[in-house]
Amino acid sequence: MKRGAIFDMDGTLFDTESLYKRAWNLAAEHYGKTNGKELGNIVSGSSDDFCLKTIHEFYPELDHYEFFDFVVKTARELIKNEIKIMDGVENILEFFKSEGVKMAVASSSPTEIVESNLTRTNLRKYFDEITGGNEIENGKPEPDIFIKAAEKLNLPANNCYVFEDSYNGIRGAAKAGCIAVMIPDTAKPTDEMKKLCAGIYKNLNFALEAIKSGKI
Repeated sequence: MKRGAIFDMDGTLFDTESLYKRAWNLAAEHYGKTNGKELGNIVSGSSDDFCLKTIHEFYPELDHYEFFDFVVKTARELIKNEIKIMDGVENILEFFKSEGVKMAVASSSPTEIVESNLTRTNLRKYFDEITGGNEIENGKPEPDIFIKAAEKLNLPANNCYVFEDSYNGIRGAAKAGCIAVMIPDTAKPTDEMKKLCAGIYKNLNFALEAIKSGKI
């Protein structure tokens, strides 16, 4: 068993990825566009810079900063009212804690948002470190955030599991040399994901059983 565990937040710890995608769709509708769902799928789990770049590619005639600000504000309002912990989260966190496995969150969201969500749901006590998207130069799908999270845990990247739901998160974890484990939420596994992952599981309960049995 690895000595570190790094968790994405949106779509992995919390059932928020669908809320973000709803926010992207609502933003597109607000600006009279019809492909918000496609845009939301592409930027899922990505850094702010990647989101802004993609918005500009989709809608070059719009102010991409204004559009992204609309998305963020809408998503935060949805999350404030509807945040829910994903299946298996508390079980795997309790197990890792009992085994002395160090734990971190690595999220594209700002650190203050991660702190707030963890505190509100009583999960903050489990995590030794938090790395937000505001702390790194290159966001997912680049490996920076996972490398930094592993460094904060004082562990080599290859001694850390990374639990992710998004394609860009898995890509970044694999590039970092971590043990990438996909817990699909709104994005379904592809052949690329199967090659990059040590395992793909329906939820964190199934991932926990795989760890206990030595499969990953």
